[in-house]
Amino acid sequence: MRIIDRYVGRSIAVSFVATTAILVILVAFLEVVDEMGDVGKGAYTTRDVFIYVVLNIPQMLYEIFPMAVLLGSLIGLGGMAAGSELTAMRAAGVSVRRITYSALKTGALLVAIATLIGEFIAPPAQRFADTFRAERIAAHITLKSESGFWARDGDAYINIRHILPNGDLRGVSIYRYRDDGALRSATVAGSAIHRNDTWELFDVNESLFGEDGIRHRHLASREWQSALRPNMLDVIVVRPRMLSTWGLYRYIGFMRGNGQDASHYEVALWSKIFTPLTIVAMILLTIPAVFGMMRSSGIGQRIFIGVMVGIAFFLVNRMFNNMAVVYGVPPLAAASLPSLLVLGASLLLSRRLH
Repeated sequence: MRIIDRYVGRSIAVSFVATTAILVILVAFLEVVDEMGDVGKGAYTTRDVFIYVVLNIPQMLYEIFPMAVLLGSLIGLGGMAAGSELTAMRAAGVSVRRITYSALKTGALLVAIATLIGEFIAPPAQRFADTFRAERIAAHITLKSESGFWARDGDAYINIRHILPNGDLRGVSIYRYRDDGALRSATVAGSAIHRNDTWELFDVNESLFGEDGIRHRHLASREWQSALRPNMLDVIVVRPRMLSTWGLYRYIGFMRGNGQDASHYEVALWSKIFTPLTIVAMILLTIPAVFGMMRSSGIGQRIFIGVMVGIAFFLVNRMFNNMAVVYGVPPLAAASLPSLLVLGASLLLSRRLH
């Protein structure tokens, strides 16, 4: 049986790799076309576009993984069915359940690869990509993973610990220097809100450095004139795709603690958690398709059906995600329903097949 496991696994894996390569190239090309519209902003060049897109490839791969698994399984197992290899296995006494088990063993490996990419490769690559793009478009902004976001505004150096999706700031430090390089003042604020073309700082502690010593004062609030605008900082706001599962969990807690709506991040968290189930459901869906209606189909028809199912799943998944944000659908339900629908359909079709 190990020979069957290896043979089925190799057929699915080879088709998966080929399918993934084609999908990544297609998505990357569309991303390049989209990014070309920003060439010329700041120091952003065509070369930077290609660097940014290459850094985005791990995230692209993670997002198309379920569709690639579906297509890879359809093409791999469908090719075996077209070559009568599955028929020969059945004639030798290998049951459909045993072939399904062999496919799921490969699926377990694919789940592990998807988890590795989604947790440890895609988030840091995405952060680096967004930071690189932000630095090229707005060269005065730099992202520091441990100390927050840094920006320069005239003679002031600004450190921002957190930028919320609505543009509010948390943990703002402003350092001003004299012409000779000596520190003139240090201002630390708990939060900041942009109103009427100016920033308003809250819970402010200010230190003034002079020849006669250091003076300290505390203010409940004060205005802060700066060339920075929320739309400048938007390019480096923390987005769900920049975070791992644990990072999403911590950021959701931070947003809730600041009275912010975290539904978009909650959907992303649950989507990551349900990704392994989605991959398994996609493989299970191919079994009744290959042994049933697609047994005599050509490779072109199998690819077409796989693409249609994959696109339908993507659109339904996106629709439920948007419903969670706009209409208040529970994030757990929005993230799980598309995967559960695919899993339910695959189990129902498998039962009819048996």
